[in-house]
Amino acid sequence: MSTASVPPAKGPASYFPSIERAYGRPVGEWLDLVRASPLTRHGALVTWLKTAHGMGHGHANAVVAYVRGEGGAA
Repeated sequence: MSTASVPPAKGPASYFPSIERAYGRPVGEWLDLVRASPLTRHGALVTWLKTAHGMGHGHANAVVAYVRGEGGAA
């Protein structure tokens, strides 16, 4: 299958390839971390990813926004 037939990711998911490159972990692990966190506020989750895991603001925001957009617990 050629990549031309696959539409580019939009919204928070568009950050996923660079998140995996930057932090060397599959994006699914980051999503699971946020889903499992006892924190519930968007800003608190972003700050936690930044301080506890060294993630940049844009990447942390994208992960949290994605999880919150799927109607998950976060």
